Amino acid sequence: MIKNYFKIAWRNLIKSKSFSFLNILGLSVGMACSILILLWVQNEVSYDTFHKDSDRTYRLIVNSSDFYTAVSSAGMPVHLADELPEIESMVRITKFENVFFDINNTVHEEEHFMYVDSNFLSFFDFPLLSGNKNTALTAPNTIVLTESIAQKYFGNQEALGRTLKLNNQTNVVVSGVLKGLPPNSHFKFNIISSVASIAESNPDFKERRWGNFNYYSYLKINKNVNSSETGITDLASKINDIGHKHMDNTVFNYRLQPLEDIHLYSDLQLDVAGHGNVQYVDIFFIIALFILVVACINFMNLATARSAKRSKEVGLRKAIGAERGQLISQFLSESILISLVSLLVAIAIVFLTLPYFNEIAGKTLSIDVSDANFWLSLFAVVLVTGLFSGSYPALYLSGFSPVKVLRGSKKMSGGNLLFRNSLVVTQFIVSAVLIVGTAVIYNQLSFIKNKNLGFDKSNIVIVPFHGEIRDKQEALLAALQQNPLLENHSIFNELPTNLSTGTTNIIWDGKDENDGLVVPNMRMDANFIKLFDVEILAGRGFSDDFAESNQNFIVNETLMKLMGHDKNTIIGQKLNWNEADGIVVGLVKDFHFKPLQYDIEPLVLREQKYGKYLAIKTTLNQTQNTISALEDIHANLNPAFPFTYSFLDADLEHLYDGEQQMGQIFNIFAILAIFISCLGIYGLSAFMAEQRTKEIGIRKVLGASTAGLVNLMSKDFVKLVFIALVIAVPLSWYYLNQWLSDFAYHISISWWMYALAGILVLGITLLTVSYQGVKTALLNPVDSLKSE
Repeated sequence: MIKNYFKIAWRNLIKSKSFSFLNILGLSVGMACSILILLWVQNEVSYDTFHKDSDRTYRLIVNSSDFYTAVSSAGMPVHLADELPEIESMVRITKFENVFFDINNTVHEEEHFMYVDSNFLSFFDFPLLSGNKNTALTAPNTIVLTESIAQKYFGNQEALGRTLKLNNQTNVVVSGVLKGLPPNSHFKFNIISSVASIAESNPDFKERRWGNFNYYSYLKINKNVNSSETGITDLASKINDIGHKHMDNTVFNYRLQPLEDIHLYSDLQLDVAGHGNVQYVDIFFIIALFILVVACINFMNLATARSAKRSKEVGLRKAIGAERGQLISQFLSESILISLVSLLVAIAIVFLTLPYFNEIAGKTLSIDVSDANFWLSLFAVVLVTGLFSGSYPALYLSGFSPVKVLRGSKKMSGGNLLFRNSLVVTQFIVSAVLIVGTAVIYNQLSFIKNKNLGFDKSNIVIVPFHGEIRDKQEALLAALQQNPLLENHSIFNELPTNLSTGTTNIIWDGKDENDGLVVPNMRMDANFIKLFDVEILAGRGFSDDFAESNQNFIVNETLMKLMGHDKNTIIGQKLNWNEADGIVVGLVKDFHFKPLQYDIEPLVLREQKYGKYLAIKTTLNQTQNTISALEDIHANLNPAFPFTYSFLDADLEHLYDGEQQMGQIFNIFAILAIFISCLGIYGLSAFMAEQRTKEIGIRKVLGASTAGLVNLMSKDFVKLVFIALVIAVPLSWYYLNQWLSDFAYHISISWWMYALAGILVLGITLLTVSYQGVKTALLNPVDSLKSE
């Protein structure tokens, strides 16, 4: 019986080629979109779960007042592991840095280099291709490379035991080679080295200091503690008690962040780059479901639109004894067969588009065809999609009365019409929400790109200092002054892009010493304020005309307000910075020195002649000449290191790569969802035209024009569009404002965005319906009325 059902289903599929094409096109595109999105979602929620003990591994995070950070002090995890038996082991990791390796007299710059404790490879589960995970990082001046870096330096030769020169100073030995890092790791390192390499020269490690929050600390908790309902809460309380005792204050509070939560739930400052956002996961998961549901609705619309062609078949089958259950099984078999064919097409689409999707999403997603769970999941999708999309047509068609359909009378009941209209309204809602979302995301990203940050970011070349040039800055300054292209320059310690400095050790008259306020600072030369065009509101900037003291400060408006002053009283106020007294000599207008997700914080500017970065202000027509001049100076003063530079505006744009990727993905799937919706509208308009064929014939005989008939068919859809907009507006407003709230500075959702959505949805609907309306209106009324 089942074989016969599918045989008949296949014949119907081949017989009605245009119907089958539209159904398969809609379902396959919908399935392909959903599979791609779900692959992305699965990757996002799987971060760090490959570690064997990920469920009982935590990161130590710290907050002071409203400042939450992912880093802690070097001494803290060591003392905690010594004092608390609940902690099984700990590991510390330094912040990522760029380093240089010299091999065969060729210098290469490498990103994502970090120092780690010797137990790093046994604490985490990054598989080694060569070397011993227990001893690879115990000795000083040893490094472990990823497979790709080992291939880069040594080709197919054995890398273990080979020597590289680090930063043109220290010979380091390769003690291990790691297999390529899993793409779902929140660590994105290329090279790691033993903390023992820097322990003797770094007092934070040597003296197990508390206070300098510069290190990522991970703790592995005993199983019995981790499984207890109150175990982690009690442990966090003990950690706070120890922290307050060692720091001799209660300014800092300490929490344990689960390792598996780091990627999606970290809105922390000074964190490793590249984290995801759980909001994006929720949004795209909902979009995947919506697209699949819209594709299923299309199937329902198109299937019932063919009711006239199938009604007599149903009547004859019933007349010769077929039961309704048998007819339902027949129609469900057809829908499952179409779902299966659509899935095969969808898989082909996914394989073809996955490389492009990976490029847009910044991922390395792949499909493991040997994974039985993958195929079982797809089989479940076929069944669910086939049953869901085929249920209504099966019930509707199998319910025809044989007497009525064989007479040619088959009017749709009010309940069925309401249900079908509800399906179409759902499609319109999805389309409208996606259009508004596209407009909001585009405008927010444009707002970020064009927002006045409070300083000039255009035509500024940034050169980081590496190697010998750090000790030759006096010679560098002399060389810069000799070239007119390089006269407009500044040297400073911190980039105004994502500032990572901060201290609680700042006091002024009337300040509560235990308020936990974290105040960032920037160190710069006398040219910085002028070069970046930062506005001075009161006092002065740093100047070579004054005998500057290291304790002369410039503050921003936010700090001025916290100190309880205005621009008329702030100059000359005393300020104690890290236990050194000084005075405020200048006030600058607030400017952004962190991404726009954060409010502008209080800021202290300090004068310092030398630093870590050089900025050159250039002009558009002299940019290349300026870079060439800088390269010549660098080759003369720092020949052992390659010349590297960037543009400040590009560096700022990179801060929002995640949002840009999300916007691109959203736009693509929004367009595809609207395309699938158009197929559904076409199906419904075809159905409505079929239902009113005789009515239209009579109206034509009585003199109705084609335009009038098209208008007659369109007005019902216009009503559905307006109903959808009434529902879509509050829905989109709520969820899009939730997304915008992630940014301290963002656009407001304007009325024109909803108007745009309404116009586009209405326009697309009218175009689709008009095509079917014109087609029906041009039919010869003799053909439509001959059965009467």
